[in-house]
Amino acid sequence: MKVLYICTHNRCRSILSEAITNHVAGDVITAKSAGSQPAGEVHPLSLKYLNEAGIPTEGLQSQSWDEFEAFAPDLVITVCDSAAGESCPVWFGKSVKVHWGLSDPSKLTGSEEDIARAFNDTITQISARVTDLKTIAEQPFTPESLRASLANLGAQ
Repeated sequence: MKVLYICTHNRCRSILSEAITNHVAGDVITAKSAGSQPAGEVHPLSLKYLNEAGIPTEGLQSQSWDEFEAFAPDLVITVCDSAAGESCPVWFGKSVKVHWGLSDPSKLTGSEEDIARAFNDTITQISARVTDLKTIAEQPFTPESLRASLANLGAQ
């Protein structure tokens, strides 16, 4: 299965999702991430907390979704936090599309401990979702069965 995670700036949540997916499920899922308006750099704390969690960060980069037309993902997952009023980019390809709303830990202000907790909570949340996604990817799927399986897991 090929998965593309998208968020507007592609510097934190979509990057975390790409790295975690390739680490946890790289044997059955190829994950990439992109943004509609990429920041051009990965947030340094994304790299720090991924490394602390033992998740490889080599090759991660903030990039435009224009670079992925040929990738032809089976699944596109938006990771913006619409509950916080963020607008999610819209992917117009033929892929199955779902939404995993994630709060942006890079926007948190507070103590170093608070920020670490926010990043680690986000990493834990993504890891749990990717574990479920891996189970789906290990079985033969059609777009319809993929959509139904994701809906059963609570994806929007």
